[in-house]
Amino acid sequence: MTPEQSPPNAVSRPWGWVILVIAVVALLFWGLRPPVDAYTRSVLSLTGDAAKGRSIFVMNCVPCHGQWADGEVGPSLHRVARHKSPAQLVHQIVSGETPPMPKFQVDPQQMADLIEYLNQL
Repeated sequence: MTPEQSPPNAVSRPWGWVILVIAVVALLFWGLRPPVDAYTRSVLSLTGDAAKGRSIFVMNCVPCHGQWADGEVGPSLHRVARHKSPAQLVHQIVSGETPPMPKFQVDPQQMADLIEYLNQL
């Protein structure tokens, strides 16, 4: 069959499969997002103060992440906000899902302050 004889949509069929695969992968990743609960919504509605967040970090996070968040037992937290959304950061901190990270939850304003500090790293 010559190009002149082929049906008009013959070339577009492979693109249909590509679009379908992209849509399925996008749905899978969307499903992997942590649920945004009332606590997280509350945190995200507040404006954080990085200086106060630094104090919270020093009191709670330094033993594992180091004085300047360079990582010791836990990983470096520099540029962590470039890899995780604020909701993902809150989930990571409060869930303790990645041992040896302990569960850690403070009031929403303190968490907003901590997230703002992490955004500055």
